[in-house]
Amino acid sequence: MDWVEVDIFTSTEGIEPVTGCLLGLGINGFVIKDAQDFEEFLSDKSVNWDYIDDDLMGLKNCETTVTAYLPKNAQGLDYLESVKGELKALKSRDSEGAFGRLEYELKNVREEDWANNWKQYFKPLEIGDKLLIKPSWEEVSPDEKRKILEIDPASSFGTGQHNTTQLCLELVEKYLGEGDKVLDLGCGSGILSIGAVLLGAESCTAVDIDANSVKIAGENAEKNGIGKDVYRTYCGNIIEDEALKAEIGSGYDMLCANIVADVLIGMSGSFAGFLKKGGRLIVSGIIDMRKDEVLDVIKAQGFELNEIREKEDWVAAAFTAPMG
Repeated sequence: MDWVEVDIFTSTEGIEPVTGCLLGLGINGFVIKDAQDFEEFLSDKSVNWDYIDDDLMGLKNCETTVTAYLPKNAQGLDYLESVKGELKALKSRDSEGAFGRLEYELKNVREEDWANNWKQYFKPLEIGDKLLIKPSWEEVSPDEKRKILEIDPASSFGTGQHNTTQLCLELVEKYLGEGDKVLDLGCGSGILSIGAVLLGAESCTAVDIDANSVKIAGENAEKNGIGKDVYRTYCGNIIEDEALKAEIGSGYDMLCANIVADVLIGMSGSFAGFLKKGGRLIVSGIIDMRKDEVLDVIKAQGFELNEIREKEDWVAAAFTAPMG
């Protein structure tokens, strides 16, 4: 497999939050380069150095960098979109600039080329029993019996290629009722909520912290013949914005959230308020090592765990909202 190196520029103080974001996304392969560590290395009086290579000495003045390694395929580009979203959110929380510039550069590939070459990776994909995800340039048989969800690669997470999206859509298909009202938190490309409408939801509300994702989700809904009377979009952070929560409203039959562990934990106290009594909660984006932590937090909010699904170290789960 070919790999793409992603250099993330931060600071010594930013190493922990940046690597925490990567681990939360399931990205375990990364290398840290930090000038402060090298200064400590040079200051070690227990070792005598006769010669230090010039390249090594260059680390003395380097910018602190976390280098992640992503597969050069469709799932890798989905990972990159998640990394970009995490860096943006981290930067918004870093009011004092302690974590450095939180920007990234790619090695081995230009991002535009990677995105434009997706056609070689992105083929029609069957998910569950009823959905077929396909890009606009692929043809399907006129006899195709599955519901066709058309979505193209864009600068927003969610094309169906990632295990978390597949697991979530499978659970949406299983637990969705005809005519349900659905809320998609952290909508990305809108794939989950659009899929829900195609599977029989009466209406969907899609929310994301990133304005570009909200725009793309709305465009993707229109591309699939779903009008604004059925599909509402909002931009904002439901953890911090009470006015936004009020505008989104309550009484939803299903809430789906395919994000990352820390955000699911942060949102967990709001889930029941959005759902009707006995409504369904579908969560995904959970790396296996944090499964128990996330599920226990949600259960502590009164939710009953119905089902867990796992695929290649990723976890999704379905819950029933409390009746009281």
